[in-house]
Amino acid sequence: MTQIQATGNSVAPLRNVMALEELVERVRGRSYGLPGMAVFYGFSGYGKTTAATHAANTFNAYYVQLKSVWTKKTLCEAILTDLGIPPRRNIADMVHQISEEIARTGRPLLIDEADYLVNRNMVELVRDIYESSEATIILIGEEQLPGKLQQWERFHGRMLDWVKAEHADQDDAQLLARIYAGDITLADDLLTALVSASNGSIRRICVNLDRLREFARTRGLKSLSLKDWPGGFFDGQPPKPRGRK
Repeated sequence: MTQIQATGNSVAPLRNVMALEELVERVRGRSYGLPGMAVFYGFSGYGKTTAATHAANTFNAYYVQLKSVWTKKTLCEAILTDLGIPPRRNIADMVHQISEEIARTGRPLLIDEADYLVNRNMVELVRDIYESSEATIILIGEEQLPGKLQQWERFHGRMLDWVKAEHADQDDAQLLARIYAGDITLADDLLTALVSASNGSIRRICVNLDRLREFARTRGLKSLSLKDWPGGFFDGQPPKPRGRK
C-alpha cells in the first residue's frame, strides 16, 4: 500500500474521519449478496482526503487519488502500482490483475477525486473491477458526484450507501487547535468566530489556526480570546480590486 502521511492520531475523532471509517467498515461487513460500493462526498475543504488517507491506513486499504489528465490505462497502472504488481500492457489484462489481487486480499480500494471517473469516462472500468472482484470499493468526491453517477444505472445500482461529508464544527476546531496551535490556549469565543468565518472548511480552519499561532508567538502570548485578535479571518474570498490613487 502507498505510504500515506496522516496528521497523526489526533485527527481520528474528526467527524468526517469517523464517518468515512464507519462507511468502510459497514461496506466491508455487508451481508452476503449486498452491493460492495459506496460514495463519500462533500464540498471542497471538508477534509475528505484527510479522512481518506486516515481510513486507508486504518484498514490497510489500497488508495489512489485520480488526476484530471489520467486515462483508463493510467488509472489501472496507478492501482497496480499501489498493489505492488507490475502492470501488463493492455487495459483488459490490467483489470484482470487488479480484480484478482483485491479479491484475493480482501482489502478495500479507495478512489479519491472520483469525479474524474465521470469526466474522463472511466466509470464502467471501475464497475468491471468491482464485478470481477466483489471487493469493497469506496469512491470519494465532490458534492455533485452522486448526481453525476445517476446516468450510469448499472453502476449507480450497485451502491450500498451514500455518505455526506459534513462541515467542520466547534469540536473539530478544538481538535485541530491541538495540532496547529497546540502551544497556546484559545478561548471558545475565538474558536466560534473562527469556525463561522471559515464556513465549516477544515482547510480554512487550519489556515486560521496557524495565523493565530503566529500572532501569539510574535507577541509572546500563551492564550488568546476574541478581544485579543485584531484582524479578520481567512474566509477564502478573493480580495476586492483596489481603486486607483
